[in-house]
Amino acid sequence: MTPREREILEIIKNRPTIEQSELASLLGITRSSVAVHIANLQKKGHILGRGYIVNNGDYIVGIGAANVDVHGRSKKAINLHDSNPGHMNTSAGGVTRNVSENFARLGGNVKLITAVGDDVYADKIRAECTAAGIDISHILKVDGHPSSTYISVLDEKGDMFVALSDMSVLQTMSVEFLHSKGNIIKGSRLIMCDPGLPEEIIEEILNLYSDTIPVFVDTVSQAYAHKIIDHIGRFHTAKPNLMETEILSGMKINSRKDLGKACEKLLDKGLKRIFVSLGADGCFYMDRDGRQAERKLKPLENMVNATGAGDAFMAAVIYSYVNDFSLEKTIDYGLAAGIAAISHEKTINPNMSVSLIENILKERKNDEK
Repeated sequence: MTPREREILEIIKNRPTIEQSELASLLGITRSSVAVHIANLQKKGHILGRGYIVNNGDYIVGIGAANVDVHGRSKKAINLHDSNPGHMNTSAGGVTRNVSENFARLGGNVKLITAVGDDVYADKIRAECTAAGIDISHILKVDGHPSSTYISVLDEKGDMFVALSDMSVLQTMSVEFLHSKGNIIKGSRLIMCDPGLPEEIIEEILNLYSDTIPVFVDTVSQAYAHKIIDHIGRFHTAKPNLMETEILSGMKINSRKDLGKACEKLLDKGLKRIFVSLGADGCFYMDRDGRQAERKLKPLENMVNATGAGDAFMAAVIYSYVNDFSLEKTIDYGLAAGIAAISHEKTINPNMSVSLIENILKERKNDEK
């Protein structure tokens, strides 16, 4: 699906009786161009017939953060308390939004439930989501409040040096608003969320849906890991790193044996699967069925931006789950998606696709696991 086709499809989803002439006026293109795009959408099966009956198919729901990322990468080693020459880049971000965009670019159908303010950053979030194929019709707009913003400073190698975030608008999301989206959530194949949500929202998601719909969580950070300690056993799948796994399990990890014990503790609480990010060393996996695996790919020689790797990994894990991939293929897809992410300056690699992942696997898959 082309970006223009995605844009037209999102408008039609929200306004199925819209006339082609009005579509043309909204998009600033000719009516004949709109007709061509709609014909292509019909050929591809996204529109089923006259009256714009949209084929939603299986979809997932993302509930969590959406913000604007401002990245600055230093050209040389960073000098504290001084101005450092560098390169700046701005793009839409937020863990759940990032996972949603990566999933959409892999060909998945996703609906985003989040909160934004009434500023230009909100416009940027909506525009980039729509261009990526995310359904944004369930976003909460909070008047008089700034949208979430994340600012990161990267060193000369592309690694994070320090970051600041203001996600306060997400705290305005109420349980009542969540309930108003109940029919959308109930119809989903899977729920993806992050701990940036108010804790009462996380609890309500788990209370209402965890028994019938798999709920995936990205731990995000050490601070957020503390927020979900008491809830970890009710999630289906979690993706922490080593330090976050220590917090969730309440034990220090000094070896692979320790890591296995820590994961066992979390699985004993009820968690079904855990993917532990090991950075350049790949991924450690364990589940309640007794399966365990550790896999890695050949690392990228020149990393551009490390910020979006975890979000891409989680999106690929979700894509693999929806498509019933094997465990080995799931982990490999996650690792390859992470490499795709860190090879681009934007938080989301605009070239993210199944073919890109497959090409990375051909180039970087190790024979020894």
